[in-house]
Amino acid sequence: MMVSRREMVRLLAAGGVGAAAAVAAPKVRAWFGPDRLPLDGGYAPAGNELGWHGGAVRVLWHVTTDRPLIALTFDDGPEPDWTPRVLDALDELDAKATFFVVGERLMRNAALVKGRYARHEVGNHTWSHKDLAQRDEKGVRDQLRRCHDAIVEHVGRVPTLLRPPWGHLAGTTLTVAEEFGYDVVMWSQRMRENLFVDSPGGIVADTAEQARPGAVILAHDTGPDDRLVCIDNIKGIVTELRARGYELVTVSELLAAGRPATT
Repeated sequence: MMVSRREMVRLLAAGGVGAAAAVAAPKVRAWFGPDRLPLDGGYAPAGNELGWHGGAVRVLWHVTTDRPLIALTFDDGPEPDWTPRVLDALDELDAKATFFVVGERLMRNAALVKGRYARHEVGNHTWSHKDLAQRDEKGVRDQLRRCHDAIVEHVGRVPTLLRPPWGHLAGTTLTVAEEFGYDVVMWSQRMRENLFVDSPGGIVADTAEQARPGAVILAHDTGPDDRLVCIDNIKGIVTELRARGYELVTVSELLAAGRPATT
C-alpha cells in the first residue's frame, strides 16, 4: 500500500503514530530508518557522491599539548546585545578568541563588527543556525556556503573552521565540511552559566579550575539572559586564566601548537 507523505501527516494528526503505522508500516519503516529524517531535512548519510576528495576530515574537541594554551570560543553572534561587550573586554586585555559566527547575523550586523575581528579568528557556524544533522547534502552545503561567503565578504578572510550548531553531526556534515577544507571544532569545556546565576563571580573560579592545557572553551556572545553571567565576567575570567599561567590563543594557533586528540 503506497501512502504519500501528506497522507501520513494526516494520519498522524487524526490517529497518532499507531494509526499511521498500522496503515502503512512498510512505508513508515522506510521513512524512519537510520538514514532518514523525514520531518526535517531528509536523509543524512555518510556516502554522498561528492567526488574524490581527501576522504577524511579532522574533528577535534581539545588538543594534546604540554604548553599552557587555551582557545576561548564564542558562538551564535554577532548581535548588538553582547558581541560589542565581548570584543571591548578582549580588546582591553589584548586577548584572542575564536568567533563562530552565524552568517545571516554577520550580514545584518556587518557594520557592528567591521574591523573588530582583526586579532581574532572567525569560523563558520552555518547561515541560519540550522541543525546540520537534519539536513541532506544540498541543505548542509547551502548553510555552509552562504556563511562562508559572508565571512569572506565582511571579515576579509577565508574560514577554515566549522562548528555545527549544538555540536550535532551527521555523515553529510563531515563530507561537506571536507569539501570546504574545514576542520570541525567541538569543545572540551563550556561556561557553566546556569550554576552561577545567583553568584555571578563564581564563574571566574569555576572556569579557571576546569581549564586544562589544550582546552577549547565554549561560550556565547548572544542568547538567553543566564549567559550574561559569562559576559559580565569576561575580563575576570581571562585575568584569572592568565594568573594561572594560561595563554589564550585562537583555535588554529592551538592546533599548530600540538597534536590533535583525534583525527
